[in-house]
Amino acid sequence: MAWNEPGGGNNKDPWGGRSDQGPPDLDEVVRKMQDKLGGLFGGRKGKSKGGGGGGGSGAGFTGFGLILGIAAIVWLFSGIYIIDAGKQGVVLRFGAFSEITMPGPHWRIPYPVEQVKIVDVEQRRFVEIGYRSGSAGQSTVAVPREALMLTGDENIVDIKLAVQYQVGDAKNYLFNVRDPNAVLKQVAESAIREVIGKNEMDFVLKEGRAEVVSGTREVMQKTLDRYNSGLLVSDVNLQDAQPPDEVQAAFSDAIKAREDKERLKNEAEAYANDIIPKARGAAARQIQESEAYREALVAKAEGEASRFSQLLQEYTRAPEVTRKRLYFETMESVLSRTGVVLVDSESANSLMYLPIDQLMKQAPGGRGFSGSNSADNASQAGTAGKQPVRPTRRSRETR
Repeated sequence: MAWNEPGGGNNKDPWGGRSDQGPPDLDEVVRKMQDKLGGLFGGRKGKSKGGGGGGGSGAGFTGFGLILGIAAIVWLFSGIYIIDAGKQGVVLRFGAFSEITMPGPHWRIPYPVEQVKIVDVEQRRFVEIGYRSGSAGQSTVAVPREALMLTGDENIVDIKLAVQYQVGDAKNYLFNVRDPNAVLKQVAESAIREVIGKNEMDFVLKEGRAEVVSGTREVMQKTLDRYNSGLLVSDVNLQDAQPPDEVQAAFSDAIKAREDKERLKNEAEAYANDIIPKARGAAARQIQESEAYREALVAKAEGEASRFSQLLQEYTRAPEVTRKRLYFETMESVLSRTGVVLVDSESANSLMYLPIDQLMKQAPGGRGFSGSNSADNASQAGTAGKQPVRPTRRSRETR
């Protein structure tokens, strides 16, 4: 049965027999809470009955010890920390360097005894010399105070340099350098000015860019190591190297003239490389042809001499036979290359005209002709005598 149901009486009131049903007194609630907290920490309630005061004090010390134990456990667990990959932890004990911890879980004496500063040793940082990169959609901004440098031949060049670096030693990075970015910027500017000052302007603007970059990086790293900065220069990029704007037009003309010179020189070398091999080949061919002709003449002369010697031997053995054979061979050789026209002088007119050249062209194979063919050809081509040549018998004796 609920305490407020009818017939239940007033002794079931949870407010300690209060006759009214209003809200509890706020001051009384606060007072009760203060009494409970005082008893927990060893305090005394307003009035103790009999010997109950000693028991309350013991319970207060027990609660206080429990709270201290829990706080100590939480404090000890707060010393656990984890180092991510690519980072290092520098442990400081009362602000002084203690040790360096590698990636992974670790424990330290909690604050305020030890602290841990985490340093990213793989992050690539960079500084810009002579310019500043604009934000998205904006162009770079030149910084003439940093960009203009004096060369070894007392000329001025406009240099834009970008340097990338990372942390090599976390301890030196935290304790030996107050502002690493500013230090590296000053070192980079000093190094590039030193390298530019040792070289001439043409060397810096043209073929010496790689040497300028390597020299700047070497000087920077030596300086940073001497400072024990803990910084490691990873890359140096020469973004641009130009003469000042006031003389840019004159330098552009000079560069164009130099490029035209190189172009014409290359064209001349290409022409020479094309002509010289051909001339050498033609000369070698003529030399070989002349040598071949000489060898042929020598061989022919030697062959003729050998033939003559052999003929002389045969002639000494049989002079008459050898003489006739030589005569026949000579006539055969001569007549085989000569056209022959046979004319019967007994029946022909002494004033007869024969167009021998036309007859030779019409003859088969360009050789000699005789018989009826001779008369027919003469009647077709000859016009002076008006008399054709009649065929007659030929005798081998007429030969």
